[in-house]
Amino acid sequence: MSAEPTQDALLSVRGLAVRHGQLQALHDFDLDVREGEKVAVIGANGAGKSTLLRTLAGVLKPVAGTISLAGTDVTGTPTHSRVEQGMVMVPEGRRLFPSLTLEENLLSGAYRRRPGRWDLAAVYELFDWMPDRRDQASTQLSGGQQQAVAIGRALMANPRLLLIDELSLGLAPVVVQRIYQALDEIVRSGCAVLLVEQDVSQAMAVADHVHCLLEGRTVLSGRPSELALPDVEAAYFGIDTTPKAG
Repeated sequence: MSAEPTQDALLSVRGLAVRHGQLQALHDFDLDVREGEKVAVIGANGAGKSTLLRTLAGVLKPVAGTISLAGTDVTGTPTHSRVEQGMVMVPEGRRLFPSLTLEENLLSGAYRRRPGRWDLAAVYELFDWMPDRRDQASTQLSGGQQQAVAIGRALMANPRLLLIDELSLGLAPVVVQRIYQALDEIVRSGCAVLLVEQDVSQAMAVADHVHCLLEGRTVLSGRPSELALPDVEAAYFGIDTTPKAG
């Protein structure tokens, strides 16, 4: 039985279970994210990572468990209400509006915005290449640029918690490094980050806390400094490292 939500956590998830038809994608999942933290959820394809973020954002409905944001139960609230309360998602694949310019895509994120520091000027300061391309169609941007715009669009809502699905997927390492540098500035501004990442070494390098999912269950979690890389890799791939009697 899962414990009560942690009182000092910005996000507290307890006993979360999610089904896709007959398939159970998440089993009794617990998670805490505190103010100013970067928490990474790692795992292979099909581990349940994207299901977790989509459920936290309100796109999918759990069959059991609770989701609390800043002490308020948001398990049954719609997505737009979660945005208004400060939980905003950057979806896998960026999902920019192809008919809009870079700046118009950013402005679309301000529709349900909360008061705070993030506006066009702040996003343009974070990503200093954007002003020169503000009138460029989003379809003419590179994958890394589109990912930055997707993050900027989410920031326009002034989130307390930023959910990022598959941050580095399909991007060159140098581009990923630049985006992670921007995340450091985002966290310093007071926004916590929960990200899904397939790149184990990248997650271990940047996160304050790591959760490894396998078939919808947490099989390993802790601070990267406390986790041995062979143990993380074994958990990631579901390798049984228990010594065999012989």
